[in-house]
Amino acid sequence: MKSVFYRSTRGGVQNVKASKAILTGIAEDGGLFVPNCIPKINLNLEELLNMDYKELAYFVMSKYFTDFTESELKNCIDKAYNDKFDTEGIAAIKKVGDAFVLELYHGPTLAFKDMALSILPHLLVTAAKKQNISKDIVILTATSGDTGKAALEGFTDIEGIKIIVFFPQEGVSAVQKMQMVTHKGNNTYVVGIKGNFDDAQSGVKEIFGDKAFVKFLDQNNYMFSSANSINIGRLVPQIVYYFYAYLKLYKDGEIKKGEKINITVPTGNFGNILAAYYAKEMGLPINKLICASNDNKVLYDFFNTGIYDKQREFVTTISPSMDILISSNLERLLYLLSGQDSNKVKELMNKLNTEGRYEVDKDMKEAAKNFYGNFADQQQTKEAIKKVYDDYSYLMDTHTAVAYSVYDRYKQKSEDLTKTVIASTASPYKFAYSVMNSLDDKYSNYSDFRLCMEMSKILSENEPTAIKDIENRDVLHKTICDKGEIKKQVKKILINLKS
Repeated sequence: MKSVFYRSTRGGVQNVKASKAILTGIAEDGGLFVPNCIPKINLNLEELLNMDYKELAYFVMSKYFTDFTESELKNCIDKAYNDKFDTEGIAAIKKVGDAFVLELYHGPTLAFKDMALSILPHLLVTAAKKQNISKDIVILTATSGDTGKAALEGFTDIEGIKIIVFFPQEGVSAVQKMQMVTHKGNNTYVVGIKGNFDDAQSGVKEIFGDKAFVKFLDQNNYMFSSANSINIGRLVPQIVYYFYAYLKLYKDGEIKKGEKINITVPTGNFGNILAAYYAKEMGLPINKLICASNDNKVLYDFFNTGIYDKQREFVTTISPSMDILISSNLERLLYLLSGQDSNKVKELMNKLNTEGRYEVDKDMKEAAKNFYGNFADQQQTKEAIKKVYDDYSYLMDTHTAVAYSVYDRYKQKSEDLTKTVIASTASPYKFAYSVMNSLDDKYSNYSDFRLCMEMSKILSENEPTAIKDIENRDVLHKTICDKGEIKKQVKKILINLKS
């Protein structure tokens, strides 16, 4: 098998093994790690057809993580994809009208982040051994809602790892917040910030690039890594479920051999849809990648104009995991669109940092034609939830509804009849207030937690164990800080651990 090495999108780091790229998280020059080539596959559907999720995960990941032995990688996969998922296939596909909804929320935190964050801790621990690292690893992550709990779940009580999560105190749903602040774990720390997700993410990225802070870590036998999708160990596992979806449709007779499909993804940080693009580049028959944004439509504007401009009003919406103005993973796409020109990527990222915006050239814009961008505002999101429930008795969360709304308009406008998979990124229970009030405003005076019970009644099912009685759990993480105090909080936590 051909070895795959990693380099920074900004050119300052070259020829890094997968284990080191996973362990480091972000390159020293501030860029993101990308493979020196995207592995191509000869898609023999019959050969892959009878693979279960674990076998398919090994098939895909082994193409990228080439310095992991077969036993090392399979061990990580076995530990990640086990009975903590409440569906036998790990993911599930439901036909809703003429679309296929890929349910990625059957893990312990009811969100798609479980699909990648279940395996990342095991990849990290294995990578540390391979790199002969004896330091404790500090996972520092910012979350717009789902990454935080999924990371906490994955890293809890894993020896040699500490995890610190920052989230916008007023920018997540009540269920998301309670999932994080009630989390139990001897190595877990959760801090709310007075600010939005971009404030949290910028603060975390600043610490990664702070040489004085890195020196402090080294002196105290710590090293940083990341659980966000900026970590290549988070991104690659997401490629797997697009292969899974395609094979499932083929196996069920919904598509013919080699038939192309469209993929629609609700996205903020651009990691999930980037994984679909990687799958397409590997050889999976994907036609159009439909990028769905909410009111924070920075990606919609980018794909329609070639201009990325973060200088705009930040809107807090009912799809909070997409309330993002700085889509970190777009940097990886820029690297590919530019023909792997790290100097051009560095120039664009510098402009974003200094001027708040950049514009790609016509060649890069042309290279992005595989993508279609649009957005759904909050009213359109609510209408999509009600329409799909009324027409098909299927209940979507607010993020999936953004994707459905954009898909529906794309289909009508383009008259493209290509069969489409919609990535469903969270359970409707996580956003019970917004979902139930989209169905009927009689629920407007109900709490999120009572609405979870009401939702289970209309769906004739039990509440998911992950959130049942969550409102009665003890709040264990009570720290709140200003957005400018993130570095101070991290240092305080780490010093206290040494005392």
